[in-house]
Amino acid sequence: MDREDPAYAGQSEYTPLFLRIYDPVILGVFARFIWRCPTSRMVEPYRQYAQPGHLDVGPGTGYFLERAGLPDDSPITLVDPNPNVLDYASRRLHRLEASTVEADVCKPLPLVGPYDSAAMNGVIHCLPGPLSSKAEAIANIAAVLAPTGTFFGSTILGTSGNHNWLGRRVLQRNNQRGIFDNLDDTEEGLRELLELSFGHVVLETVGAMAIFTATDPRPNTPAATTP
Repeated sequence: MDREDPAYAGQSEYTPLFLRIYDPVILGVFARFIWRCPTSRMVEPYRQYAQPGHLDVGPGTGYFLERAGLPDDSPITLVDPNPNVLDYASRRLHRLEASTVEADVCKPLPLVGPYDSAAMNGVIHCLPGPLSSKAEAIANIAAVLAPTGTFFGSTILGTSGNHNWLGRRVLQRNNQRGIFDNLDDTEEGLRELLELSFGHVVLETVGAMAIFTATDPRPNTPAATTP
């Protein structure tokens, strides 16, 4: 990804070294004690909704897909603008039939689909904001999801979220560094954003994170109609 791209900062931290420490540090410490949403809660939607033919946008280390319970050799597609992420996750998920696509979800995806399930876990808070400008990313996923498919994931809420003292410090710092762009991301705004591209949305807040599922995709809804 071009360094001048607005989305560059949100994915630039994912170096090979960072990916090796990601699970114990980010998923083990940050998720539980700073964002107060245990990883087991984020695994649940994968086990419930992920199907063979799954699309994972921003797969991270592959931690969640590894625990989804998919049968061996299930086809999956991993999308990320960072080749380090794609290499790390695909090697971890070697028992599955993984295809990797280096692409930015904020732009039309070079995918055909349709996919029976899709996830974007821990990604929305890293996309360039404000929240309304992230509509294109959601619409791009809806466009390749099967009519009966489910889109699910999670994101860290901004200053309106239920943050503890340390969480607010980390939130501000990550936004200053450009790793996050989510200070104005609210639960209500996220719901409105998802409802632009999906007919049915379920949203739950756990700690400072919003966990969502969305069905009945509206693939032709123009992102320009974002409120």
